[in-house]
Amino acid sequence: MSPSSPSPAAAEVAAGLVARTRRVDHDLDLLALAGGHGVLFERGRTGLAGRGVALRVPVGDADEVLAAIAVDDPVGAPGTGPVAFGALPFRRDPSAELIVPEVVWGRAEDGTRWVTHVAPADEIDAASAAEPGPADVASPVDAAPSRVTVAPVRSAAWWCELVAEATSAMQAAGPDGLQKVVLAREVVVEADRPFDRAAVLARLRSTYPGCFLFHVDGFLGASPELLVGRAGDVVRAQPMAGTAPRGGDPAADARLAAGLLASPTYRHEHQITIDMVHDTLLPWCSYLDYEAEPSVVGVANVQHLATLVEGRLSQPAPSVLELVVALHPTPAVNGWPRDLATAWIVEHEGFDRGRYAGAVGWVDAAGNGTWAVSIRCADVAGTRARVCAGNGIVADSDPETELIETQAKLQALLSALIRV
Repeated sequence: MSPSSPSPAAAEVAAGLVARTRRVDHDLDLLALAGGHGVLFERGRTGLAGRGVALRVPVGDADEVLAAIAVDDPVGAPGTGPVAFGALPFRRDPSAELIVPEVVWGRAEDGTRWVTHVAPADEIDAASAAEPGPADVASPVDAAPSRVTVAPVRSAAWWCELVAEATSAMQAAGPDGLQKVVLAREVVVEADRPFDRAAVLARLRSTYPGCFLFHVDGFLGASPELLVGRAGDVVRAQPMAGTAPRGGDPAADARLAAGLLASPTYRHEHQITIDMVHDTLLPWCSYLDYEAEPSVVGVANVQHLATLVEGRLSQPAPSVLELVVALHPTPAVNGWPRDLATAWIVEHEGFDRGRYAGAVGWVDAAGNGTWAVSIRCADVAGTRARVCAGNGIVADSDPETELIETQAKLQALLSALIRV
């Protein structure tokens, strides 16, 4: 996914567009504005929502195409002006497309709110004058499916055997061979009526308020993990690796969290990811550091080891897309070493992950943006939903323990899809 010169057609279209941003005085509910057919990326009710498609652009062309759009932007904050949203696949694909919406609403942490319209220069006045209202987020009571089937594509026993095969391979590989591989399971949900994506997002927002809530082209979810964010010269990432269940008993959850922090297996798995993220970002930075000890981040039914990585970018600062391309896929969703883990997954896992374990987020014309790791997610189309979840496997991983963790992760989306 290396940058390239934009196609003549994309450059010509972009050069004829204007992005006009204006402040908004009233509050914004981004999910209500995006509904089930727009694009959405928010956390804690701040972020961006968009509707319509001004153009689609390959990820490698996005920075140059955004820069070619004329801008009228007195707000001047990250996320104002033209913005492109994307959900990139697990396997690198330079043809993967980003969407530049016709209208984007934004809500920043300091309370600043705005709306941006993107249209041809001779239509921008009319487009800016029309203020669309909330989309189809509200759902009739009877919109949820009344009958569903949930079936893993491969059996739990098959997956446990795969984990055992991976641990054997790592034990035999030595220090220069495969050290970690992330193995995923695929579950298909079939319903008697189409899934209401807006309603699913609303349930995810309610259940996982601290996560990145997202929707791009039927791909939706609530990810706890920040892949990378850039705002001006500040860069942040928060890699997560190492998972334990979480329930309703605070004392039991605390014991499980302490077990995560004390586990040599989980700490080793986590450190692999921290080191990769730090070492990848460092060449772009004048300063970069990470927390001395990981914290435990709880999200509804699971909790993860997490470490904040933060620094200052050298000038000229790279676009957030350059950082996404360099980081993805991290050991948290792939393994380590990267090439060996990817090859092992492709040969043994038994399905195409698609956008699961990819990267989802946004970029503006200045190169600012926020991207999450595409986990706790589903592809939803009509009456069918595809849900995946995976675990990091190291040499001493226990297959049954890993299976239980995938079941907890799958439940995050299954409970939002299936309203009982």
